[in-house]
Amino acid sequence: MSRLNRPGPATSAFTYIWLVVAAVVLLFPVLLTALGGFLPSIDLLRQPPNLLGHYTVASYVGALQQTVVPLLPAFGNSLFVGLVIMIAHLVTSCLAAYALVFLRTPLRTPLFWLFLATIMVPYEAIVVPNALFVRSLGIGDSRFALVLPFLANGFGVFLLRQAFRQFPSELRDAATIDGCGHFRFLFTILLPGCRPAIAALAVWSFLQGWNMYFWPLIISSTNNSLNTLQTAVFALRSNDSADPGLLLAGITITLLPTLLLVLFGQRWLVRGFTAGAVK
Repeated sequence: MSRLNRPGPATSAFTYIWLVVAAVVLLFPVLLTALGGFLPSIDLLRQPPNLLGHYTVASYVGALQQTVVPLLPAFGNSLFVGLVIMIAHLVTSCLAAYALVFLRTPLRTPLFWLFLATIMVPYEAIVVPNALFVRSLGIGDSRFALVLPFLANGFGVFLLRQAFRQFPSELRDAATIDGCGHFRFLFTILLPGCRPAIAALAVWSFLQGWNMYFWPLIISSTNNSLNTLQTAVFALRSNDSADPGLLLAGITITLLPTLLLVLFGQRWLVRGFTAGAVK
């Protein structure tokens, strides 16, 4: 960068101050929630809340040990949903995107538009048919009901298709000449070369499964053992004897995996979602 285009000290200082202020405003609700879990109820119920009160971990310990709405089994259900949906999205999206890019079939363009059309269908329009379908299979009281309608996703197919299209076609031709089959090329050459897109899809899919609320609420309405963290925290809030400190501790426990994934996976998310945007 030339000296004429380099920002001056005043501009740089103003930029950093603005970024700090924006970060504080953006993160203040999260910080308030996390700190509220360390405060006793008497400090939280004051107007305004006493954020400089006596800090304690009793609310977090109580949130994990309370029996009214158990959070540990709900944590296991949320982890199960997130991992299964992530693995299913990776498998189905990789295979479908590979077929749409590398298999020369006359139907691949209409099939791709069909995948895109599934993204445009409002979730509210299919939740009732999905619930009736799951109940008709007789698995409404099992963990499998939490993940069955979400084992494939049109956005994942679109994301990986765009990433696979950027892969050099010469490598595919060379692999074919050397006798490399479809699965060998996919798992040993293509996927290692598209790691950013794969990682971005994995993080995005896990977050989608972890943060689901409406569908687990419907499924767990007849079986409380299927509560995820989101529905468990909602039930904890609806309890007549709800403790605000206990509630904020439960919300923080729910947010923690999401924050860690976004914090450590942000680089992969940005690289993966922009992989096919620029030639």
